[in-house]
Amino acid sequence: MKIKKGDHVVVVAGKDKGATGTVIAAYPDRQRVLVQGVNMVKKNEKVTNQGVRGAKEGGITTQEAPIHVSNVQLVDPETKRPARVGYRVNEEGKKVRVLRQTGKDV
Repeated sequence: MKIKKGDHVVVVAGKDKGATGTVIAAYPDRQRVLVQGVNMVKKNEKVTNQGVRGAKEGGITTQEAPIHVSNVQLVDPETKRPARVGYRVNEEGKKVRVLRQTGKDV
């Protein structure tokens, strides 16, 4: 996967098209990423007695759900537009990510 944790991405397809955020987690085995503030779903939390002084906590909360990596693109830091990502080998023999449009390292 060409998208990693900590990358700033924009959603290019789906119900949250146009939204931007930072990747919280990447799941390469499932080809999915978790983006902050994108694909929010409601989740039912079980009531527990773990609150302050034994207060009951629970109810409906909202949290991010993973989206497919093909629906997000890396944001070019200079132009603030979506950019495709490729790879090249640098002088030390390491594989680095580069932006396809500009050829600059990510």
